Amino acid sequence: MKQGIIFVFFICFFTSMSQEAKDDLYFNDQFLPISKDNIFKTPGYYNWGTSIIKGEDGKYHLFYSRWKKEYSFYGWLTHSEIAHAISKSPSGPWEYEETVLKGRGKKHWDGITAHNPKIKFFDGKYYLYYIGTNLGKKEYSEKDLVETALTGYSHPNWKILRPNQRTGVSVASSLNGPWTRMDQPLIEPSGPITTLTVNPAIDKGKDGKYYLIVKGDKPNEKRFIRNQAIAISNSPSGPFEIQEKAVIDDMDTEDVSMWYDKNLERFYAVFHAHDFIGMITSENGSDWKNSNQYKLLPKSLNLADGSILKPDRMERPFLYQEDGKPKVLALSIKKGDESYSVFVPIKKNKTK
Repeated sequence: MKQGIIFVFFICFFTSMSQEAKDDLYFNDQFLPISKDNIFKTPGYYNWGTSIIKGEDGKYHLFYSRWKKEYSFYGWLTHSEIAHAISKSPSGPWEYEETVLKGRGKKHWDGITAHNPKIKFFDGKYYLYYIGTNLGKKEYSEKDLVETALTGYSHPNWKILRPNQRTGVSVASSLNGPWTRMDQPLIEPSGPITTLTVNPAIDKGKDGKYYLIVKGDKPNEKRFIRNQAIAISNSPSGPFEIQEKAVIDDMDTEDVSMWYDKNLERFYAVFHAHDFIGMITSENGSDWKNSNQYKLLPKSLNLADGSILKPDRMERPFLYQEDGKPKVLALSIKKGDESYSVFVPIKKNKTK
C-alpha cells in the first residue's frame, strides 16, 4: 500500500513538472545582427509600430504607423496614419504600397489619427486593429492640430486627445481592402485599467475564444503607471469583456504583442519596459506570468557591421512567426530626429 502511494506521488510530481516545462520558448543567442535590408525608413516621415502577415500571394505585408516629420514626433497623436508595405521576406527590405487608414474627421470616435496597427486573419477575413482619438465636441481646425503636435504634452488639447484614445477594428476580405470600420470603439476601460484603451494585441485560443490585450492607466495610482488588461470575446469584433485580473500591473509597461503557440499550447506576449524587451506567458489567456526567458533584449541592437545601435527609444515589439516558428522580432527605433522600423531575424528558435 505504501509503495502504491509513493508511486502515485511520483506520477503526480512528474506530471506537474511536465506541465510546467511547457514554457519552452527561448531566444538565447538567436537574434541575428541587423543589416540595411532589415531597416525600414521613409524619407520625410516618422515610422512606428509594425505588424506583419503573410498574404495569399506568398508575399509579406506590413502594416505600420507613420506621420510627417513636419509635425514633430508628437504628431503621432494628431496626424498618424496606417500604411501598408510589401516584401518578399518578413525581415525586409520593405516597399511602401499605400496608405490604408487615416483619421475619419469630426464626429467619429477615430476622427483624429489611425495609429499602432495589428493585422490578423480570423475566420476568412482580415482584421486590422488600431487606435484613434477625437476632440469631443470641441471645434478645431487643422491649424489647431498642428499647433498641438508642435507643442506636445503641455498643449491643452493633449488633455482631451489622450483620454479619448480608444481601440477599434477595420475588416476586409483582402489585404488590399476595402476596409470597413466600426462606428464605435471596440472596448472601453474598466477593471484593471482606466482612462483609455490603446495598443491592442489579439489572438485566438484553442477554446475558440478571442483574447485581446489593451493598455490603460492603472486605477488609484498617483504615479504615471500603465496597466495591461485582458478582454475575452466569442468574436474577433467583440463585444469584449475585460477581466478583473491585470496582465501586467507591477511595473510601467507598453506595447504588448501577443500570439498563441499551438505547439506549446500557451499564449506568449512581448512588451517593452523602459530598458528592456520582455516576454510573458499564459496557459489559459487570463492568468499571466513571466516566461522562463523573461528579458529578451536590452535597449540595444547588434548591427551587421559589428557596431552596436543604442537608440533613444526601442519600443513596439512584434514577433512574427510562421508555421509555429518565430522568424522576426520587429521593433520601433527612435534615434535623434529619426524613427524607423527594424526587423531582427531569428536564426533558429531552440527549446531548452
